[in-house]
Amino acid sequence: MFKGFYNLTSGMLSQGRRLDVVSHNMTNISTAGYKADTYKDSTFQDVIISRLGNKDKIHSDPIGEESYILAPHEIFTDYTQGAPEETGLPLDFCIQGEGFFCVSREGGETGYTRAGSFCLNDEGYLCLAGQGMVLDDNMQTIQLPTDKIYADQFGNLYTETNRNYLATLGVYQFPDNNALERNDRGLFMGDGAQPSEDFRIRQGYIERSNVDMTEVMVAMMTSERALQSAAEILKMYDQVITKANTELGRL
Repeated sequence: MFKGFYNLTSGMLSQGRRLDVVSHNMTNISTAGYKADTYKDSTFQDVIISRLGNKDKIHSDPIGEESYILAPHEIFTDYTQGAPEETGLPLDFCIQGEGFFCVSREGGETGYTRAGSFCLNDEGYLCLAGQGMVLDDNMQTIQLPTDKIYADQFGNLYTETNRNYLATLGVYQFPDNNALERNDRGLFMGDGAQPSEDFRIRQGYIERSNVDMTEVMVAMMTSERALQSAAEILKMYDQVITKANTELGRL
């Protein structure tokens, strides 16, 4: 009886965490360059169920397996390419292929992102709003005299009129994207960044979120129903345990 109580409680906690991840994905479905998360849980080691004889309690026959208590395992990030969306804005850039833009935050900390919706600050530096300044292929900030620029497929930036070279957007990749961690501002943090070679830049486009609305809606409804079912059964367990304690107390 108590085993079922603990199993249901762990299941409710797991479904609650799953709903948190699904809700976060839904919130960022319109965020440029956002990469969807997937929650995975696991159980404690499977236990073999054995049937004991009425008289012989030493020798048993295995008849199956069961698992105990769900536990959080890991949150995986899906790094697949999001669909490009045309904006027509000269400071919007989309990476097609491998790599991330590099952003320098206050204090010298660097983060990486697929969001390429940039702007110029008051001093003319190329920035990602709310995050920091965009870095070039030498990890240096990019200062532009104007927002009327032209970018080729390699990320080289030129003046729009006479094609004077200005800078090159830095695009970096990692040996293993799964080793990256996302901070509270949505930037990916990690070590071992190297200049990417397998990419193409499209100016006037941004990369859309790779969240699949249908999948997150199904995941949300499935988790909600599982959570509600576990809660109802948990109430029944509580009533049974309470009644059992009351009846035993009378004996």
